[in-house]
Amino acid sequence: MLTTNGRPVVLVVAAAAIIAMLSMGLRAAIPLYQVPMLTEVGWGRTEFALALALQQLLWGAFSPVFGGIADKVGPGRVLAFGGLLYSAGLALMAFSTDPTTFTITAGLMVGTAQAAAGMGIAIGAVGRMVPEERRSWAFGIVTMGSSAGMLVILPVGQVFLDAFGWSMGFVAMGCLALVMVPLAFPLSGKPAGPTVGAVANLTIGQALREAFRHRSYLLLVLGFFVCGFHVSFIGTHLPAYISDLGLPPATGAAALMTIGVVNVISAYTAGVLGGRFSKTKMLSLMYLSRAIFITGMMLAPKTELTIYVFAFGLGLFWLSTVPLTSGLVAVMFGTQYMTMLFGFVFFSHQIGSFLGVYLGGLLFDQTGSYNVVWWMGVGLGLFAALVHLPISEKPVERSALTT
Repeated sequence: MLTTNGRPVVLVVAAAAIIAMLSMGLRAAIPLYQVPMLTEVGWGRTEFALALALQQLLWGAFSPVFGGIADKVGPGRVLAFGGLLYSAGLALMAFSTDPTTFTITAGLMVGTAQAAAGMGIAIGAVGRMVPEERRSWAFGIVTMGSSAGMLVILPVGQVFLDAFGWSMGFVAMGCLALVMVPLAFPLSGKPAGPTVGAVANLTIGQALREAFRHRSYLLLVLGFFVCGFHVSFIGTHLPAYISDLGLPPATGAAALMTIGVVNVISAYTAGVLGGRFSKTKMLSLMYLSRAIFITGMMLAPKTELTIYVFAFGLGLFWLSTVPLTSGLVAVMFGTQYMTMLFGFVFFSHQIGSFLGVYLGGLLFDQTGSYNVVWWMGVGLGLFAALVHLPISEKPVERSALTT
């Protein structure tokens, strides 16, 4: 079976999945360097958190921009550019010994690179290129690849840190990011027109007006904010939180790897089940389950076993939201501008990411604890569970379009 750019489906999906793995894995490895870096340079956690929070925000802000470009000229060029910028940003982080330069490299450069070479562009690429009957499966595979980043790249990042120290470790990760450039070529070529969808042959302006007047799309945007808050706060601050508990430092990396291992399976499973069952009900259940696991972790004795049980539970619902959320965008609006429209949903995700990362560092410095932010995560999980219930899982009415 071939994609719309004439290449085998397996090749295109595999390339997209590996790019997503590298993009997500390299970002997830950065927090491993937080404590040794800050010990040497003498900053507080607020400065480190601010740079990574800005990274999350710019990742989201530029996602619709690069998504629109990819929808017009094809994702290959966008992904190659993102890989080059990612590599440069990581390498220059090695020489960022003051908060301003670290904010520019880790925040501006890496954040922009993630928008160009991140999961959003990869998801959009397979959405446009893969036949409809394989689309939900393909979304699951790409999301599974993104989850595998925590399994595959996190230990590599730890090896770099142990072998080279935090500074040259960033350089080594920058070299690894270059692998994304040749992987972009199987995804090159301008995608064909929309293969399916409720609306077709719209202008960008018409597509945006239609989406932002659609109640279910707005609820989806709102709900994905919570996903960003959860995964970015936990992904960034969990290693430091575990270290503060007096547990072995390696427990933090192992916990993130546990999340990644479990989510490799659950993300794929979510993609498959999303083609058979209600995506909205599955999303509500996932957010409710996150709230339950965070509550359990906060109330249980703080042992390594507690952390690993928590990590296992979070792994079940970590990035499993992505194939379902992106699938709902495709169901509502078709695939013509799917990358761009998912980019706006993802921007909401990244606003949540910004707040999760930044508030984690800020409130820790002010209170000496992450507890306030953990309980905020519980409340937001319950909120998201309710928000997804009224979302309509069907194509938008053509009559809803106002030209």
